[in-house]
Amino acid sequence: MNALEKLNRILTGVLAIFAGVSVIALMLLAAGNVIMRLFGFPYSGTYEMVGFLGAIVAAFALGYTQVKKEHVMVDLFSRKYPPLLKRFVDAASYLLVMAFSSLAAYAIFESGRVLKRKEEVSETLKIIYYPFVYAVALGFAVMAISLLIDFLGTIFRGEGEDSS
Repeated sequence: MNALEKLNRILTGVLAIFAGVSVIALMLLAAGNVIMRLFGFPYSGTYEMVGFLGAIVAAFALGYTQVKKEHVMVDLFSRKYPPLLKRFVDAASYLLVMAFSSLAAYAIFESGRVLKRKEEVSETLKIIYYPFVYAVALGFAVMAISLLIDFLGTIFRGEGEDSS
């Protein structure tokens, strides 16, 4: 499993770098548009590009955030569970969210295929945008891999058990 974990860390790290670059591009684009608007020369298609970049940021950060365990988690009750029950609840949670992420990745990928087949373009800039849809599907797929690793770790190594 160490090879899978290593591959996952590389994948999530690369996607996190792309997410960071996208945040910077989004910020520069939005700020530049505000400044240029003051002079009467707003950028055309800013809204579209901000939307595309925002989708990249959100999707590409999913797996990395899971690896770092930085998602919002409410464990009001589960932190009081006995270790074996907590381990079971954690494993079940990982499995359910992994299934959802996998289904989301598949459905989003299929939407991208439809957009590609229909040769859809964005309204203002007239650029093909199915690659952005595929990128979001990739983000969900990597999230599913991260959750699979967490599930297996919880089952086989007892990760998630409270050591106190």
